[in-house]
Amino acid sequence: MNKLIPQVRLAPPGENPRPAPRTRKAAELDARTREVGARLAELSARPARDVLRELNATPRGLRQDQVLKRIERYGANTVAHERAPHWTAQLAKSFWNPFIGVLVVLAAVMYWQDPADPGVYILTSMVLISALLRFWQECRSTRSAEALKKLVTTSCAVSRRWSGTAATEEIPMEQVVPGDLVRLAAGDMVPADLRLLTAKDLMVSQATLSGESLPVAKADTRAHDLGQQTTTDPVEADNLCLMGTSVTSGTATGVVVATGAHTYFGSMASALTGDRPQTAFDVGVRRVSFLLIRFMLVMVPVVFAINGFTKGDWDQALLFSVSVAVGLTPEMLPMVVSANLARGAVALSKHQVVVKQLNAIQNLGAMDVLCTDKTGTLTEDRIVLDRYLGTRGEEDREVLEYAYLNSHFQTGLRNLMDQAVIDRVDEAEEVVVDRLFTMIDEIPFDFARRRMSVVLRRDELSGPVFEHTLITKGAVEEVLDRCGHLMDRGERVELTPQLRAHVTHLTERHNREGLRVLAVATRTFPVDPDTAERESYSVADETELTLVGFLAFLDPPKKDAADALRALAENGVAVKVVTGDNELVAARVCADVGLDTGELITGATIDLVDDVELIELARTTTVFAKVNPVQKARIVRALKADGHTVGFLGDGINDAAALREADVGVSVDTAVDIAKESADIILLKKDLMVLEQGVLMGRQTFGNTIKYIKMTASSNFGNVFSVLVASAFIPFQPMLAIHLLVQNLCYDVSQLAIPWDRMDKEYLKKPQTWDARGIGRFMVRIGPISSVFDITTFLVMWYVFQADSPARQTLFQTGWFVEGLLSQTLIVHMIRTRKIPFVQSRASLPVLVMTGAVMVFGLWLPFSPLATALSMEPLPMSYFPWLLCTLLAYCALTQAVKGWYIRRYGSWL
Repeated sequence: MNKLIPQVRLAPPGENPRPAPRTRKAAELDARTREVGARLAELSARPARDVLRELNATPRGLRQDQVLKRIERYGANTVAHERAPHWTAQLAKSFWNPFIGVLVVLAAVMYWQDPADPGVYILTSMVLISALLRFWQECRSTRSAEALKKLVTTSCAVSRRWSGTAATEEIPMEQVVPGDLVRLAAGDMVPADLRLLTAKDLMVSQATLSGESLPVAKADTRAHDLGQQTTTDPVEADNLCLMGTSVTSGTATGVVVATGAHTYFGSMASALTGDRPQTAFDVGVRRVSFLLIRFMLVMVPVVFAINGFTKGDWDQALLFSVSVAVGLTPEMLPMVVSANLARGAVALSKHQVVVKQLNAIQNLGAMDVLCTDKTGTLTEDRIVLDRYLGTRGEEDREVLEYAYLNSHFQTGLRNLMDQAVIDRVDEAEEVVVDRLFTMIDEIPFDFARRRMSVVLRRDELSGPVFEHTLITKGAVEEVLDRCGHLMDRGERVELTPQLRAHVTHLTERHNREGLRVLAVATRTFPVDPDTAERESYSVADETELTLVGFLAFLDPPKKDAADALRALAENGVAVKVVTGDNELVAARVCADVGLDTGELITGATIDLVDDVELIELARTTTVFAKVNPVQKARIVRALKADGHTVGFLGDGINDAAALREADVGVSVDTAVDIAKESADIILLKKDLMVLEQGVLMGRQTFGNTIKYIKMTASSNFGNVFSVLVASAFIPFQPMLAIHLLVQNLCYDVSQLAIPWDRMDKEYLKKPQTWDARGIGRFMVRIGPISSVFDITTFLVMWYVFQADSPARQTLFQTGWFVEGLLSQTLIVHMIRTRKIPFVQSRASLPVLVMTGAVMVFGLWLPFSPLATALSMEPLPMSYFPWLLCTLLAYCALTQAVKGWYIRRYGSWL
C-alpha cells in the first residue's frame, strides 16, 4: 500500500517539460503528487474486494457512526483553492498595488526632506484610506460571495446504511468520506477519487486533469473485479475516476479511496491555484493605470525642472513636483473597482442571482448576444405527458406502460420527461411493477444516440420467464432508424417506407402543435433455461426494434417570456435559441413567444460548414435546433469570432462545453453539477427577466468605474497643464505642496460615493465594452477645459486682487486652491452624465452629499483655524462673485464641449 513507484507521470500529460528551477515548496508539492499518484495506481491494480477490505467498507455502504468518525479524521472533502483568503492576506493585498507604491515612495521622499512636513501625514492618510476601504469592500464581497455560494449546492448520490438498511441519498460533496459508495450517472461531477466497483458504458471527461477534450471510456466491470494491469499514471487507469472529472454518459458505482487534499487533484491544488485569466475589463483598468503612471513619470520631472530653473529653489521644486505626482496618482481606482463589483454582486443577490466570479458582472454588462435553450427560459419547464399514442395516432395504454417501465427502472440521467411519465402512473401501480419485473441491464442515454434502453425480466406472475424485454425510449428519428417492425392495432407488421412516412407525418403534426414527441420501441430476447442467464446488453442490441407508439409532452410557453425577450432586445441583447429539440417544436415555441425565427438551422447543417461559414450562419440565424454539445460550443465560438460578447444560459450536461466557451456562462441552481461548475453566474430562478436585471447591473457597474477613470484621467491632465503654465510664468509657486496634497485628499473623499451612483437609462440601453483609445481621447479633449479656467483664475488673482508678488503669494495660492477644488469636485457631476447635470440628470443622494460636503469644506478651510497651519488666508468677499462666474462658465463650456464630443464620437462614457 505504501510502496512508491518512482516514475509517475503527472497530469496534465503531454510532452516532457523542459527542466526549470523550482522552489522547495514546488518540489514538495511535486513529491506529494507523485506519492498520491503511486498509491492510486496501486489501488487500481488490486482486486475490488481487497480495496473494500482495506477501507473497512462493504458494497452496502458505511454505517452512520463510521461516517462521523471519518469526517472527524479526514475533514471536509474540499481542496485548498476553494477556501476564501484569510483576512490578513486580503489586508496585505490591499496595500499591494502600483498606486499605493507610488504614494509610499513619495511619502518617503517628503519624509527624507523634512520629517515634520504635514504632507507626510496627509500622504499616509491617503494610503490608509485607499487601502483600508479596498480591504473593507473586498472582505464584504468575499463574505457575500461565500454566503451566496452556499445557496448553490453540488451534491452526489451516496449509498449508506441507516439503522441497518442500505439506502441511496443525495448529500453535499463536502460530506463524502473515504469508504463511501458513490453512484455516478451522466452529468455528475466526480466528488472524490473513486475505485470503480461496477460501470456500464461509462464515459468520463478528464479535461481538468489531462487537457484531453474528448471523454474517455472507463472499465465495463461486473462481479469478480480483479483489478487491471499496473499503470504508473492514475489518469490513465480505466477503473479509477478522479476528483474534478465529470461523467458524460453511462452509470457506475465506486468506492471513495481519497478525499479533499489527499486526492490526486487536491495534491496539486496549491500548484493549480492562482488568478483567473484577466478579462478585457481587467486588462483595460491595468492599461489605463500604467498609462497614468507613465504620464506622471514623464510630467513630474518636467514640472521639477521648470520650477527649479524659474524659482531657483530646488528643494521647494522637489517638494512641489512630488505633490504634483500625488495629484496624478489615481490611488482610489482599486477601491472604486472593488466597491463597484461588490455592490453589484450584493444587488444581484436580491434578484436571486449568485455571482461566483465578481468580474463576470462586467461581462454581463458587455453581453450583446445571449444563447439559451428554450426549456425553462421560454417555456414553463413544467413538462406534462399530454398524450400516449399508438402508431395510428390513437390513445394506447400499452405505450404508457412500456414508457413507465423504461423511466422507472433507469438509473442514469433522469429528466423532466421521465418524471412526467412516472407522475402519470399511480403509486400503487409502481409497487406492483417492482414485484412483477426485475432489471437485468440498461443502456444509458447519450447525446449521440439520443435514446436509452432498459432490459427487464418478467416474473412468473407477469409472463414468460424465458425471455428478456428491451424497452427503448428516445428521439423519434433515432428510434425509427433502429426499428424493423411496428405494432398496428395489436399486430406486429413490417415497417415499410409507406408506414415510416405515415408515422413521421404523425409526429410532425404533433410537433407543429408545440408538443415534444418521443418514440417507444421494444425487442424480445429469448432466454435458454439450460444456460446461464445473460446479464449484459449493449448498443448493438438496439436493432430490429418494434415501434410501439409515441409519447407527446407539453411544455407551455411562459407568460412573461415575450416581455423578457422584448426587454432584452430593447437593452441591446439579441437572443438566440440553441436547443437539442427538433426544429418544428423549437419553431412553434419561438413563434408563441414572439421570437422571429427566420431560417432555422439544424445540427446536421452545422456539421457541413467550416468555421468561417458558420460565422456567417450564426450572424443571421436566430434558432439552432437538434444541436449536440460540440455544435453548441462551435456556435458560441463563431459568435465570439464575429466580435460579439456572448452569454450562454444552460443547465444540462450538453451545455457544459458551451458554458466554458462563452464570455459569461450562466446556469441555474437545479442544473447538473458540471453545468454549475462551468458557469460564472448561477440563477436561483431560471428566468430571462432576472437575467435582464443582471445585464443592467453589469452595465451600471462598468459605467460607474468608467466615470472614475475618465474623471481622474481628464482632471489630472488638466491639472498638469495648468501647473506647467503657472510654473513657467509666475515668479512664485502657484500652490504649495501642502495645498496640492489637501486638495487631492478632498477630491479622493468626494469619489468615495461613486459606486453608489446611478446611470442614465440611455446608457443602460446598450452593451458597454472597454475602449482604451476612447479614454485617451477623452483625457486629451476634456482635460484642458479646466486649465482654461485655472488660467482665468490666475489672471483674476494677479490683476484684480493684486496677488502679483511673493509677498502676496498666499492669497494667490488660496484663491487657486478654492477654485481648483470646487471645479475639480464639480466635474464629477459634469462627467457622470451626457445630459445637463442637475436639470436632466441628477446624481444619487450619496454622491450629492459627498461632493457637496467637500465643496463646503473647501470654502470653509481658508476661514478655519487650520488656515494658518496650511499657509492659507481668508479670501475677500469680492472673490466669491468671480468664483461663481468662473464655475458657471466652466459648467457651460464643459456642457458645450460635451455636446460637440458626443456628436463627433457618438459616445460620452
